[in-house]
Amino acid sequence: MTVRHDPRLKGFASDNYAGVHPEILQAIADANGGHQTSYGDDVYTEALQEVFRRHFGDTARAWPVFNGTAANVVSLRAMTAHWEAVVCAETAHINTDEGGAPEVAGGIKLLTVPTPDGKLTPELIDRQAWGFGDVHRAQPKVVSISNTTELGTVYTPGEIAAICAHAHDLGLLVHLDGSRLTNAAAALDVPLRALTTDAGVDVLSFGGTKIGLLYGEAVVVLNPGAATGVDYIRKTFMQLSSKMRFVSAQFEALLTDDLWLRNARRANAMGRRLAEAVRDLPGVEVPRPVEANAVFAILPKDVIARLQKRFRFYTWDESTGEVRWMCAWDTTEDDVDAFAAALAEELGA
Repeated sequence: MTVRHDPRLKGFASDNYAGVHPEILQAIADANGGHQTSYGDDVYTEALQEVFRRHFGDTARAWPVFNGTAANVVSLRAMTAHWEAVVCAETAHINTDEGGAPEVAGGIKLLTVPTPDGKLTPELIDRQAWGFGDVHRAQPKVVSISNTTELGTVYTPGEIAAICAHAHDLGLLVHLDGSRLTNAAAALDVPLRALTTDAGVDVLSFGGTKIGLLYGEAVVVLNPGAATGVDYIRKTFMQLSSKMRFVSAQFEALLTDDLWLRNARRANAMGRRLAEAVRDLPGVEVPRPVEANAVFAILPKDVIARLQKRFRFYTWDESTGEVRWMCAWDTTEDDVDAFAAALAEELGA
């Protein structure tokens, strides 16, 4: 086979750009021999349930899916009736980066709330959690939060517990988009369940692709009474993998021997290193706290254009010149230093 890219090149556009961790590739290879029953009735998917219970508690049950959008849509569809709605931050991934899938594919109304840092609070939830019993208003049923958020901020266990307690008092359920939950847990040095089960989260979308998997996310129901029909919804939404053993084997490797934690700590450490390397450069402003593996910066627009010819990254806000840099599980100190040096060169050009 022809290798069609330079494997030495790294970018800072997304942690999705990274390759597959060698231990994950080995897990796929180990699961590859012979035949196994399809559609999740295999020994790897059966074993995966115990793996998830170890991290999230005895009531946890996981349904592997192909991607994060599906994990969110399947989760939210299983938590809501057709007349019900989801309260989320205006910047939430389900609102800004999923192509309208929750609404178009899931038929779910999103009730959004502007937030200064991407994080909801009980007070902010109340801006949309009203109109109960009003037939003219989509009925709030679920609060969805993301950890880490789209702005790179991290909810603490106490913040999530306060949200869950308030939501439950209102008769609402809580969904957590955990595409980068591993980064959040590593940043706070807490177990995964501290940010989910122990805080009162009902259903979790657990991310794998950004932290070293080839592909695969999971719908994880923590409160069995919070979601119904996940088996059927997953099939209806075309997320039932025939060769599910290869998704499940990846998750077992990720969640065994703390591979998830090692990968997340590396990505987070590189985020901190990058922020420190560029923070004092003339013409650079780092306007948001760096709490995990995302760095936001404001640069002159001509510098952005030149730097993007050397390294891939995205412009977050065209009007202000704010960009987002993401570090991944395979980002190295040399990668960060080379990027910071290139930025310094372009600033001085």
